[in-house]
Amino acid sequence: MKKKILLSFIACIYAAFLLAQTPTTQWRPVYHFTPEKNWTNDPNGLLYINGVYHLFNQQNPFENKWGHMSWGHSTSTDLVHWKHLPIAIPETIDKDTTWRFSGSAVLDKNNSSGFCKTKNCMVAIYTADQPNLKKESQFIAYSNDEGMTFTQYKNNPVLDLHKKDFRDPSVFWFEKTKRWIMTVSLPTEHKVQFYESANLKKWNLLSEFGNQGYVNGIWECPFLIQLPVDHDLNHQKWMLAVSFSGPETGVKIQYFIGDFNGKKFTNDNPADKKLLIDNGDSFYAAIPWNNLPDHQKTFIGWMVPGATDTYPWRGQMSIPRDMSLAKTAAGLRLIQLPAMVIRNNLNLISRNQFTEIKNIQLNNEEKLLPDQKLVKNNSYWLEAELEADKGATSGFRIAQKKDKNNQTTQETEIGYDASKNLVYVHKIHSENSLKKDTVRQIINLEDHIGKVKLEFLFDKSSLEIFVNGGRKVLSTNIYPDEEANLLSAFGMDGKCIFSDIKIWDLSGLNKQ
Repeated sequence: MKKKILLSFIACIYAAFLLAQTPTTQWRPVYHFTPEKNWTNDPNGLLYINGVYHLFNQQNPFENKWGHMSWGHSTSTDLVHWKHLPIAIPETIDKDTTWRFSGSAVLDKNNSSGFCKTKNCMVAIYTADQPNLKKESQFIAYSNDEGMTFTQYKNNPVLDLHKKDFRDPSVFWFEKTKRWIMTVSLPTEHKVQFYESANLKKWNLLSEFGNQGYVNGIWECPFLIQLPVDHDLNHQKWMLAVSFSGPETGVKIQYFIGDFNGKKFTNDNPADKKLLIDNGDSFYAAIPWNNLPDHQKTFIGWMVPGATDTYPWRGQMSIPRDMSLAKTAAGLRLIQLPAMVIRNNLNLISRNQFTEIKNIQLNNEEKLLPDQKLVKNNSYWLEAELEADKGATSGFRIAQKKDKNNQTTQETEIGYDASKNLVYVHKIHSENSLKKDTVRQIINLEDHIGKVKLEFLFDKSSLEIFVNGGRKVLSTNIYPDEEANLLSAFGMDGKCIFSDIKIWDLSGLNKQ
């Protein structure tokens, strides 16, 4: 009997192993970045050189789970087609064991470091995590072959406070002082520090900023950037972004608007003012590209995986987003939209698989949209303008599945509730295992006018929603069955008008 029980137990374990190794192609995004295989998290070392976007990323070269942290490397010319390259900065296994945690990269045009033999010399500035020493410090490495290989600086670390938690340097060139500026995090102290350097090797402390906004958690992956206000290059303000995670909030990114004089950042808002970059449960560790042309301000974040396992990869990046600031009744606020580099080429990327639907009116009803063939592969881009009576709710039901009696068994609802003036996402049987606090997520809107503009990017298992021209954003993950691929519009409790709906099918992207 014991032998039978043991054999049965072994069989169950083996079956679970085989299930875990089954490719989940139905959930692999098409027009968002994923590694070819294995785990990924934070984007690192974002750098633009001669028409090429370099994306380094936290990657486990060996397994489909977090560990063995190294820098992966991919490149793109359009931010949707990615060329996967060999691991750029691998871990070092020795008495100290050095994992290559998050950081940034710069183009050292004037060879300030003395490392450069080519005009496209990259210098990476990153956190070396040494668990055996219980220490994190900042290392640098350089590349003269456009990121294919890196040489470690022989006198690393370049910045060491002998702390267990001290990480994620973000570096840029500050023209006014002719110095490199580093923003780096003290996670458990809820602070960031600012340093300056003339050569990327010797760093001097300038100031600290912290204990403002959200403080019940850890601070990570900060960046500091100057952004135009209402697209006016003569009127710019500084934004400090800090990723944080805590028991009450989960993973989020907060931001502060203010001034930076080359030494100190000053927050324009009261210390307890809380501003979020994204209202969803999965956007984290975002950083901007360095060296972008034409005043572009583009960043990308990691979309934290949901509760459902994927294979042979785990983790993906968000869509790259353009950033600016806008004046609102509540003050200056961040505006973010899918990168113009992508938006301008949507028809080309979709190979003209596109439809436009005008003037749908619904009241207490649901209607399948025409051209379902454009959405059947669960990889599309949708823009819509909605208007609803004061007590009405309208929106879309995506990744929808119906049984033989035409009863819905699975869907995710994206809605505008005019009575409460909010946009929401409600996951209804859309994932095998859901945390209760992420089933329904909301965006509270500031202006109550009975109209809303939605732009959402659904890509197999990721969902990003941009509201009213990028004034609010919500990112999350869903894991629908492969057969859950219908798209409906709905209007409840009053008259709802969909004045314009545009849909691009992007599922054929990987066939180009």
